[in-house]
Amino acid sequence: MPEMQDHVTTHQAEEDARNESVLIWLNGALRPRAEAVVSVYDSGFMLGDGVWEGLRLYHGRWAFVDEHLDRLFEAARAIDLDIGMDRAGVLAALEDTRAANGMEHDAHARLMVTRGVKARPFQHPSLSRSGPTVAIIMEHSRPAIPRPIRLATVPHIRGLPMSQDPKLNSHSKLNCILACIAAEKAGADEALMLDVHGFVNTTNACNFFIVRRGEVWTSTGDYCMNGITRAKVINLCRDNGIPVFERNFSLVDCYGADEAFLTGTFGAQTPVGEIDGRVIGTGRMGPVTERIRGLYKALVGA
Repeated sequence: MPEMQDHVTTHQAEEDARNESVLIWLNGALRPRAEAVVSVYDSGFMLGDGVWEGLRLYHGRWAFVDEHLDRLFEAARAIDLDIGMDRAGVLAALEDTRAANGMEHDAHARLMVTRGVKARPFQHPSLSRSGPTVAIIMEHSRPAIPRPIRLATVPHIRGLPMSQDPKLNSHSKLNCILACIAAEKAGADEALMLDVHGFVNTTNACNFFIVRRGEVWTSTGDYCMNGITRAKVINLCRDNGIPVFERNFSLVDCYGADEAFLTGTFGAQTPVGEIDGRVIGTGRMGPVTERIRGLYKALVGA
């Protein structure tokens, strides 16, 4: 068994004092952290009515920004939300915030759009009469995940598209938060969530992969977030002779895997050392994961 250490998260970053004085973009103005506030009547605060994107800055450039903006505008269309800016406007806001904070590398942006301020505290979207609310939180952010992640399977699932489509990057994250709480109470760092058929799907915050006999497996994608890093990893495998499959697989397949890792904008590829108390492979980052990490780093650098 690997040595038990303190709880870590898949978004754990080094402490950086500069983040206390960052400027936050809010509805067209750059504001100090303490002044970047929204109304208690805001649709996002009141109902989780909004969509968001997370982006990472490498060497002065936002990685895969076109794909992130595609996903943002598609999600906004899906929930019938007018962002109030075109793509060029959103990109300009990102760049203005980056420049104002003097950021060039190892920065993370969370871009959030809600339906705006409501006239009364009820759910009907017609009551959102002032908006949208658009915010960009940008921080100096160097990942600092000290060991492979421990996962625990939880009863919470990623549901069917007609309930809340898991492909939608919405502010409504309570299902995933409850999954994370359950995993933490089981002594793990993050939750491994199944799909409606009982096949392994994703974690509460990241996409999930296993490696078996040199093959990389991930879920079908039917019930998980359409992760941009997930897609990049699949394409990198295909382009570099690594067999990769989007398929149904079970917890039994996971327990017998040689390696497992997570993908996400923040951590890129994060190794998994343990699932439900079972050590995966050596409990450390495996060679296939390490190779994919190198390929991804080269892709970002390119």
